[in-house]
Amino acid sequence: MDRPITTLFMLMSVDGKISTGSTDELDVDRDFPNIPGVKEGLHQYYEIEQATDLWSFNTGRVQAKMGVNEKELPPKTPVSFVLLDNHYLTEHGVTYFCALSKQAVVITSNASHPAFHVDADNLHIIYQERLSLSAALERFKKECGCERLTVQSGGTVNGLFLREKLLDYVDIVVAPILIGGKDTPTLIDGRSLVSNTELSELGVLKLIDCSVLQDSYLRLRYEVIR
Repeated sequence: MDRPITTLFMLMSVDGKISTGSTDELDVDRDFPNIPGVKEGLHQYYEIEQATDLWSFNTGRVQAKMGVNEKELPPKTPVSFVLLDNHYLTEHGVTYFCALSKQAVVITSNASHPAFHVDADNLHIIYQERLSLSAALERFKKECGCERLTVQSGGTVNGLFLREKLLDYVDIVVAPILIGGKDTPTLIDGRSLVSNTELSELGVLKLIDCSVLQDSYLRLRYEVIR
């Protein structure tokens, strides 16, 4: 395979929501720890997360929402991060990930992205005039040696992975909560199918494991077969 093997790893509600609402002020990482009946089992998700691949794919929007543009620089970890971003990360945000990561990769279509002003030996920038996730994945496998990648982006970018057939596995932790709201981000957002001729773009899954966790949480693991 010319690209890394990818696994979509996410925490979601029973109704498929990956946020607690439609604004950036609402977020599962901030809100779930404060919700009785949900907070008790939340630690299991983070424990599983610690055992995922050492390459993690994120978006600048999600990370900016988590405050990386303002946080103090962290200690180094063995994890490498790939960040898809055009305008959410500041120069400090990119520097944050360079400090955190074994290797940090920024994929951008912004020729003036702040990453171009960061001087770090472990920073790789993939500039594309027009975004092509498949080409970007092929490039950083070749240049950075990434063999396996955990995708933890937002619903819109998850949708790009799906439509470009770049997902190999799906690993979902389901929290015991219903959130609702047509504008609340879901596991897969982005472009909707509009005709039967597009059904080949669907992701068909084969269940490979189903685990009942503590406090009414579930873990579902699938292989993408089409």
